[in-house]
Amino acid sequence: MNRLQHEKSPYLLQHADNPVDWYPWGDDAFKKAKEEDKPVFLSIGYATCHWCHVMAHESFEDEQVASLMNRAFVNIKVDREERPDIDNTYMTICQMLTGQGGWPLTIIMTPQKEPFFAATYLPKQSLQNRIGMLDLVPQIETIWNSDRERILQSADKIKSGFTKSLELGKSSASLSVNILQNTIESLSSRFDPVSGGFGTSPKFPSPHNLLYLLNRSRISGDPESKKMALLTLEKMRLGGLWDHIGKGFHRYSTDHEWLLPHFEKMLYDQAMMLMAYTEGWRISENPLFKKTASEIVDYLDECLRAPGGAFYSAEDADSEGEEGKFYVWEKSEIESVLSEQNAKLFCKLFQINAEGNFYDESTRQKTGANIPHLQNPVSKDLEKQTEDILSELHHHRRNRIRPQLDDKILTDWNGLLIAALARAGRFLGEPTFIEKAETAWGVLSSKCLQKSGGLLHRLKDGEAAIPGMADDYTFTIFGLIELYQSAFNPGHLTLAIEIQDFFDLNFQDTHYGGYFFTSEESDELLGRQKEIYDGAIPSSNSVAAYNGYHLSRLTGDTSYEKNARNIFTAFSEQINDGPAGYTFALNTWQIMQSDGMEIVITAEERNQIVDEFIQICRHHAQPGSTILLKTRDTARELNRLSSFSKHYTIRKDPAVYVCINFTCKAPVYNKKDLIKSLGVH
Repeated sequence: MNRLQHEKSPYLLQHADNPVDWYPWGDDAFKKAKEEDKPVFLSIGYATCHWCHVMAHESFEDEQVASLMNRAFVNIKVDREERPDIDNTYMTICQMLTGQGGWPLTIIMTPQKEPFFAATYLPKQSLQNRIGMLDLVPQIETIWNSDRERILQSADKIKSGFTKSLELGKSSASLSVNILQNTIESLSSRFDPVSGGFGTSPKFPSPHNLLYLLNRSRISGDPESKKMALLTLEKMRLGGLWDHIGKGFHRYSTDHEWLLPHFEKMLYDQAMMLMAYTEGWRISENPLFKKTASEIVDYLDECLRAPGGAFYSAEDADSEGEEGKFYVWEKSEIESVLSEQNAKLFCKLFQINAEGNFYDESTRQKTGANIPHLQNPVSKDLEKQTEDILSELHHHRRNRIRPQLDDKILTDWNGLLIAALARAGRFLGEPTFIEKAETAWGVLSSKCLQKSGGLLHRLKDGEAAIPGMADDYTFTIFGLIELYQSAFNPGHLTLAIEIQDFFDLNFQDTHYGGYFFTSEESDELLGRQKEIYDGAIPSSNSVAAYNGYHLSRLTGDTSYEKNARNIFTAFSEQINDGPAGYTFALNTWQIMQSDGMEIVITAEERNQIVDEFIQICRHHAQPGSTILLKTRDTARELNRLSSFSKHYTIRKDPAVYVCINFTCKAPVYNKKDLIKSLGVH
């Protein structure tokens, strides 16, 4: 066992019995590198990463490679999900040097943390276009000992190039007046009109693109935005990206038809897809979308919900050393499990055949394995029979060896899911979803929230550790805002404000605007970065803009919205250059340009009439609208939190006050007048 045996990360523990003398990231490793005058070999990955497993098996479990590494380097393993700050820094270096990134990420650096080599996966033996570990390690060792100056010059050039990347987010310009239309045109140019989604293959779900399009449709009535979003939602749900047997979404599709997925299941994907299908149902009332949202929650409950109610991080793509083995089916196995009639129906509906329904990527031969997928939604008359069949297959599949569970609890990903559960609960009429969000927040608040308002990033085996980063703060605040809008507990709004104030104090770029990914007290690497690109998940600054706008409208404190607008100024250059890469940010921008409403409902207590008022407001108000509920029980706290709410007096009859574009209408006391006040004709 090496030094990783005492770590909490499931990924690091996967490498605890490697012959490589791994260190976790920390002072001990760099002190040893300085004392022994060795470079540092940094390997970054995560527990459910397929190619991380491949490189580990080929090289890190190999005595020959390990011997070379131990002689030449001080070796450090990092879980990118535990330390996204380290990963972000060195991934930028890799993309800068190689033009691409991914995991496993391989960095070789000086003992002063200055990199001079970067790559992703490296095989044991050299291939035609990729050097192998057996050749690379001796070469680096030789150059380090005989031509150190060459390495140091290279490290200086790389550091200088990285410094230029820190200039991102320092603009003083404005977003283009056509930015929203430019975004639609950019997405439309890459839209697949047959299978949905954007681009060819691999094809990623990118739920924030769909949220942008759905809100664009609601705000402007644009039919093309609605069409792109709804087709994509339907095709993803019908395809192999969705686990029809056990529910939940896989990571992405390796083909353009959503058939063959990369099989890992990530918590953040479930959260973002839950938001997208909730919004899809709101605009279309397609029952398949509501069903999908509910079944995502079913999957979360069965597979990722931890004791206590927070949620684990992910399930691996691999089982028994093979990617996807847990999820695919041979036709003969289905016929052995189901009755003849049910087997025939299932194979017809879900495209199952004896040859298999997809090609092996390397051989281009059919394998006999099948990924269940649909061409069309199941007809109403077959729904019950199909559900019974899926349940029977799900019960049978439980006997297989399941992929590994990454059972760490991350504050940022849980914050994102809390937001998704709260939104889904209030718009789908599922109060149990809101209760699940409340329970998850209860775990985070008791374990990861500090008295100062600071957050800890990771919870494992009951122990919270690692100072929070920007994602932890922005996603948690996002979750608390959505929880308040769903449950109207002013305690959630109080905590959102307290955490936001701590975040502003410790992460904000007060000169240019926006937020750094790390606080001033974090590990000193090559410089503090700011993120705006919306990749697999929205960026911290994109979510910060959303939070700032909504906190401003809920509290009446315009400084929050000013900070949000400063984000768009700081990153205007990047967003103008490629708006389709920033759709979560631009979703907030389009909300800011629309007629959002601030609504206050007053009542002695929450009752049926109040609930009817709330539902009408939720159904008819524009995206970005906010609702405050003021009762005798919440009045004191709301008056403290929201400066303008103190002017709304609680009377015997429930009343609704609607403000649009900084203009407030007279209060209304019945449903008919409320609908009229909301501008519904």
